[in-house]
Order: sequence, then structure tokens, then C-alpha cells
Amino acid sequence: MSAQNLLVELFVEELPPKALKKLGESFAAALAESLVAQGLAELGAAVTSFASPRRLGVHVAGVLACAADKPVSTKLMPVSVGLDADGNATPALLKRLATLGADASAVGQLRRAPDGKNEALFHDSIAPGTTLREGLQRALDVALEKLPIPKVMAYPDPSGEGWETVHFVRPAHGLIALHGADVVPISVLGLEAGRMTQGHRFEARVDPVAITNADCYALQMADEGAVIASFAERRAEIVRQLQAAAAPLGLKPIEDDALLDEVTALVERPNVLVGKFEEGFLEVPQECLILTMKANQKYFPLLDAAGKLTNQFLIVSNIAPDDTSSVIGGNERVVRPRLADAKFFFDQDRKKALDSRVLGLAKVVYHNKLGTQGERVTRVQAVARAIGQRIGGDALALKADQAALLAKADLLTDMVGEFPELQGIMGRYYAQHDGLSDDIAFAIEDHYKPRFAGDELPRNDVGVCVALADKLETLVGLFGIGEKPTGDKDPFALRRHALGVIRILIERDLPSEIDNLLVLAATMCGLHEDVADQVATFMFDRLSGMLREQGYSAQEVDAVVALKPQRLGDIPKRLAAVRAFADLPEAPALAAANKRVGNILKKAEGEVGDEPDLVRCVEDAEKDLVAKVAAIGRDADKAFAVGDYTASLQALAALKDPVDAFFDSVMVNTDDPALKANRLALLNQLHRTMNRVADLSRLAA
Repeated sequence: MSAQNLLVELFVEELPPKALKKLGESFAAALAESLVAQGLAELGAAVTSFASPRRLGVHVAGVLACAADKPVSTKLMPVSVGLDADGNATPALLKRLATLGADASAVGQLRRAPDGKNEALFHDSIAPGTTLREGLQRALDVALEKLPIPKVMAYPDPSGEGWETVHFVRPAHGLIALHGADVVPISVLGLEAGRMTQGHRFEARVDPVAITNADCYALQMADEGAVIASFAERRAEIVRQLQAAAAPLGLKPIEDDALLDEVTALVERPNVLVGKFEEGFLEVPQECLILTMKANQKYFPLLDAAGKLTNQFLIVSNIAPDDTSSVIGGNERVVRPRLADAKFFFDQDRKKALDSRVLGLAKVVYHNKLGTQGERVTRVQAVARAIGQRIGGDALALKADQAALLAKADLLTDMVGEFPELQGIMGRYYAQHDGLSDDIAFAIEDHYKPRFAGDELPRNDVGVCVALADKLETLVGLFGIGEKPTGDKDPFALRRHALGVIRILIERDLPSEIDNLLVLAATMCGLHEDVADQVATFMFDRLSGMLREQGYSAQEVDAVVALKPQRLGDIPKRLAAVRAFADLPEAPALAAANKRVGNILKKAEGEVGDEPDLVRCVEDAEKDLVAKVAAIGRDADKAFAVGDYTASLQALAALKDPVDAFFDSVMVNTDDPALKANRLALLNQLHRTMNRVADLSRLAA
């Protein structure tokens, strides 16, 4: 039979919405990969995934009814073991052949071939190709086994035979397996494959829906079942309707990919409607209203051109009645108490000044080995104050101290208790209500930033001080009690905290040195400096990964990070300098020479001098190199001192010829101890000169 398209659908009860997208993608990918591996589908065959609240499906193009036969060569044993001196089969060979379903008659057809130093016997045969029934059954079993199921349910076997229990993410009620128009007789989860499925719970035109053939599935589900089966198409339709509903109002729906994915997983045929709430609720900070609408009701708040929240929102309904007023009215009634709660929390919280809540942090446990939030605030204050003093003097230190004192106070407010995602944001609003300056208020909000990759940095210097202090205290504190990330486990998000510190130091180009900051944090937290060393190593590892993700090569990153530059703000300039240096024709030879110099110095016994004595130089090549290193080194050092790293490295190009000449004609490890020591000192000086900006040996091939 020629290749035909294949459809598989598993019909289930409502799947967990936050997991649906991954479940659909995994199901389709795993099933198709298994078919390809079994020779039933070609590599690169078109695969279409379907995922709706009540179904997982996949369409695979060009699937064979039976895979092609395959030649199989099985190594049996060495000739010396399988055949006796007369060339007859030994009992060991006959026994081995029996396991393959062959007998003594196959001995004459065995193939001899070299196998290492010996010659071995091989049995050649033709394995019949896998049938679609066998292969699809295997592929479906594999696909279900690989599903990233968040939590498994147990329910009675739907076949009704015996007292068996089935385990799956949700109870399954139907299975379709169509090869073209033909049903493939497979079974899974107690279900036998057929062509019947169900459409929309309330709006299906036909129930059940009988799928004619594999290629009719999406069309029949949309027409007869009132279901857009494709997750991607349903998501695109929701986006289209959201924009179409907002445009006449001159507004725009809030952008939130996670919310969009979740809503796509909740509806089978979306219908976007516009709802309203009382304008009085807009007195509450818009972050609170937006969060309660998104998190609790899955609505899309509408913003004006300035990004300000309006009293209108979009509802993605799963039904499309002729009269939508009851749907809209019901949603408006549901959201009103939520908004009223937010307003109540906001009004109640403002009755107490933010600073009056600070003492209450002494009763909130931060970590059983690190004390309370109150104790933590004291540590963060100390670090923030010291950082402020270093980068801005007394005035900044004073503001940083005050902001750090208040930064965690909003944890004790009703609003943050209800919506933990608003911590920091509510602190800013309450600080402004208390009459504090924007420097302090915005620092309270921003000290959590950056919260994720690509997030904004703190918007003022006070926020920078507190954000650095908060993250550094977290890093050294948790490292100090042994709570380090392992593998993919990072329960305290220490990788994110480390990247936050790195980004602030680089993007704000702060003068602070990373080791000094870590020692400062460790000291203020009463920890040994060894903890600072551990965190420094961890942070430079994170830095290397971050730079590679930004497009720098592994060699470029290793060359710069190997020196552990203390001012992280210099790193982009160093990387640019290394990239420019690597383009020079002299770069490969100098990098190789630098690597050679480093190896010689590592093997040197005893202490190596810093500078050579010209009087002790014998060979012309070493005299020339001494002069060139001194002259070129001065130029490179001047450029380095003013931060012109590109010029500093480019100056080194002139060292290529004298370095080559030195290694061509001078023996470093000579028998004369004084001469050897002088030459090692020369190489030591050369090594320092070449490696001010980066470890150039890392550029060697």
C-alpha cells in the first residue's frame, strides 16, 4: 500500500491549561519521531500538532502501511570458536544460530569478515519491515510515556473489563487512528481506536463527529464540531479578535504571552467580548487591578495610548450566543468583588505608615539558618549603605540605608499577602503615600530588579545600591549555609540573583570591584571570606554563559573571563578588543607563543623574576626582545590605563617577529642557571605584557 497521511487523536476530559501547549507539542513530536525511527515515516515529514482543552492530536504526512524490509548483519563469534579444525560448526555456533531461528543448514552461508585482530562469523538476514499497526501502537505508547504530565490521575479502565485502573493526566474517553480513511486497530488506556470523536460541549453542529479521513480532521472539527483543534491557530484567532475588539475603542489589550497561552488552553472556539467595571476602581494602582483580572479571571485589561489602565477589559468566551449580554453581565458581576477586594486592601494598607511595619519583620522567618526577615533587613541595610558610600558618598549612603530599611515592609501588607507578585510595587505606592521621595519609593520597587532576563534595571542610584545589596546578601548568605544550586535545581533562584548583579555592574558601568563587593557582603553577614570566593567562582561561571548567549565565541569569552576582571563594566570593551585583535594577521602566532610561554613558566622551578637584566643577555634575539617588550609594553600599558583596550592589544602585534626570532634561536632552559633565570624573567615580563587585557593563549587553536 502506498504512503498515506496519518491522524491520531486522544479525546480526554479537560487538560490542565498551563500544561496544554507542552503536552500537545510533546505528544506530536514523540509519536512522529518513533514512526520515523521505525521506518514508517520519512525524516522531515510534515507534522501538525493539535491540542485543545479536551484533545491531543497529531497529523503526520506520508506514513507507510508497512516499513521496508531491512538487511540485518549479526556478529556471531570468532571463527576459531564457531568452527572446528575441519570447518564444521561447533556446538556453541549451533546454539547461537538457534537463538536467531536458524539451524545447521545456515552454516554454509555465514559470512567471514575481519573483526579487530581476528576473523569473525556474521549471519546476514532480511528483517521484515514493521507494520503500521505494530509501529503505531509502539509509537503511541512511547508518546504517552514521554508526556510531561504535571500530575497523574487514576481512574477505572473505560473498557469496563475487570477492575483495572488506568493512570493518565485526565480520564481518556476516545481514540482515533486513521491511515487515510482506514482505521488502524490499536488500543491505549483501555480504548480501542475508531473514527469517532466529540466536538464543542455546547455548540457542536454534529455529535459525535465521525472523521472521514486523516486530512479532513481540522476542517470537520471546525465545521461540525465547532472546535479549532490547532493550538497555534486558536491562539492566532484569539489575538485577531482581541485586536479587532480593542481597535474601535482606541485601546490596546495588555500583552502577556503566558496569559494568552493559558486562555488558548481554556477555550475550543474563542469569542472575544468587551466588559466594563466602575471607574471608581481606577483609584487603585493599576498593577493590582491588572493582576487580579489576569490571575483570577483570565481577562485582558485594556490600556489607553499612554499605557494607562481603563475601566474596560476583554473576555475570551468559549461560547457565542446570539445575545451576548448575559455572558458579559455575568463576567462583570464576577470581577466586581475581586476589584472591590483590591480596593479594600489598598485602603486598609494606607492606614498604617510603611515604616511602622518594619518591626513586624522580626516575626517573619526568612530561613531557619539565616534568621528572620528583620535580621535580613539589617544585613541588607549594612551592605547597601556601604555600596552607597563607595559610589556616591554620604548622601547616597543615607538614602540607600533608608530604602533598604523599608524595602521588605510591604510583605506585611494585605495587598502583598493576597498578591505576592506585587511585592516592591506596593511598597513604592505606600512610600509615596507616606510622602517619601521618589528616590526612596522607586528604590523600594526596583530593588527586586532585574527579576528575569531582559528585565529593566533599577532606575536610580538608590535602587542600584539596594538591589545589589539584596542580591549579594542572598548569594553569600545561602552559599554560607550550603544552599548552592545543583544541576537543574535552584530553589532560591541564585543563578538569577547572580546574573542580576552582573547585569547591574556591567550595564551601569559601576567602579566597584566584584571581589570587594562579595567580601563586603560576606563580612557584613558575619561570614568567612571563603564564601565570597565560592560566590565569585559561581558568578564568573554565570557570566561566561551569559556572554556566550550574547553571541561571543567560547574562545573570546574564555580569554577575557580567565583573568577574572574585577570591574565587570570593562568586559564589553575587553571583548571588543579581543575580537579586533583576533582579526590581526599576527594574532594566531602571538596566541600560540603566549600559550608556549605560559607552559614554560608553569614548569619553571623556584621563583621567577619579574624583569630580565639586559647585561646578562647573550643572544641578539633575546636582547632585541627585551628592548621590544619594554618599549611596546609602555605603549600597551598607557592605552590600558585609559581604558583603550583595543589599542593596548593592537600594540602587541609588533611583538610577533621578535618573539618568533627568540624562540627560533634562543634556548630558554640552558644549563647556565643565571642565564636560564634571566630568560625566564624575560618570558615572565612578556607574559604579563601580553595578558593585561585578556589571556591570549585562550585564542590559540
